[in-house]
Amino acid sequence: MFHQTPTRSIVLVFALVALALYAIYGGYFAREIVVEIAILAILAISIDVVAGFGGMVSLCHGAIMGVSAYTYGILTAKLGFPALPSAVAALAAAAVFGTVVGWITARTTGIYFIMATLAFGQMAYTVIFKSRWLGGDDGMGGLPRFDFDWAGIAMNKSLPFALYALLLVLLCYVAAAWVMRSAFGRTLCGIHSNEPRMRAIGVSTIIHRARAMGFSGLLAGVAGIIAGQHIQYISPELLFWTVSGEALIVVILGGLGTLIGPMIGAIAFVLLKHELSGHTDHWHIVVGLVLIATVLAGGRGLYGQIEHWMARRKARGAAQNA
Repeated sequence: MFHQTPTRSIVLVFALVALALYAIYGGYFAREIVVEIAILAILAISIDVVAGFGGMVSLCHGAIMGVSAYTYGILTAKLGFPALPSAVAALAAAAVFGTVVGWITARTTGIYFIMATLAFGQMAYTVIFKSRWLGGDDGMGGLPRFDFDWAGIAMNKSLPFALYALLLVLLCYVAAAWVMRSAFGRTLCGIHSNEPRMRAIGVSTIIHRARAMGFSGLLAGVAGIIAGQHIQYISPELLFWTVSGEALIVVILGGLGTLIGPMIGAIAFVLLKHELSGHTDHWHIVVGLVLIATVLAGGRGLYGQIEHWMARRKARGAAQNA
């Protein structure tokens, strides 16, 4: 069950403020890194909702993100609709796609669920890859950003866009935390812990799993819109299963079932990638070693390990005072 502890709130605020300051004072390259972190963090949070609290390890969230990005691209770049209504439609498309995938795959568990979501993701990738109208493997360009000139905000500049991406990270985290603390979130955790017992008391586990995938898809759709607006270009690679795999690594690295952990994992992963890639082409090996060490240390992730240490210190202090 999810609890928004004071520690998690402090870490969330500290991380967002640190990234905002990095974007403000770090220059153009720093802002590009911040946007990359924001996209990966939102995608990882969306996966944590279903994997960390529902036990549904998905490999199609990259495809869900891509469906959102391509829906936004079709409506704006192809059909000429305004950006804001197109973004709403893109989020709806991602939520519907996630719900459909969740409803069909909800009858499976474990490795079968993973492979079923992988199949859906690869089908979506293949459809877009082979579509000439969508640009095929050349992708689609000309995606617009939101127009906030009326408010004096130039979204075509790197700093406002980076801060806008961080704001969406905060909104997605708050939305995910609110849902996980609701009756629906507690029911999802109950299904993960003991599905036969939840069925016995009359809970429709298939519907709950499908709704969880739909809400998770909605969050992934936000990441897709940011990704499309970032460089104003999208390609089928956005839907490939390795995108989901990378986000899943980030979730494990940061801490499964914490919501704040995926954000910390995204920061660590992106910074490690950019720092190490300047010294070696084999930076994946270092990230892999860090991931192995994280798993061997208890599988709690970077943030989860911090919470574990704090809980142990608190228990020792209570024992000494007793």
